Amino acid sequence: MLAARGARTVLVPPGLDPGWLATTDAERVADTAGSTPYELDRVDSVVTACAVAVAETGTIVLDCSPDQGRRRITLVPDHHICVVRVPDQVVSSVPQVMERLDPARPLTWISGPSATSDIELDRVEGVHGPRTLEVILVG
Repeated sequence: MLAARGARTVLVPPGLDPGWLATTDAERVADTAGSTPYELDRVDSVVTACAVAVAETGTIVLDCSPDQGRRRITLVPDHHICVVRVPDQVVSSVPQVMERLDPARPLTWISGPSATSDIELDRVEGVHGPRTLEVILVG
């Protein structure tokens, strides 16, 4: 997926399974506290895991665990690949998600790529997050 997008750089959270990126030639960029929004915006892609996914709504939930990194790394780069472990991380409904999450952790709920419409109802993508979200289900 990274090669298909022509990604030259990929942001990598510290706890991400290194095997998931074993075949890419993209330069790995570490998730550091000192990274500026400008630096994050220059990254081509980010690859993360997730905390849980909801089958009913197609929503993925991130809780900033080490394999997901800080919230900002999933909101600034234009391309996000999220890996979901099946069946362990998939539940059927939102109430089941709530049982698995720690409400004290920062949570990001994603149900598709970021988009909004302006006053003329023209759709604009990438306003509050990546323009492109790709989800990989791994058994």
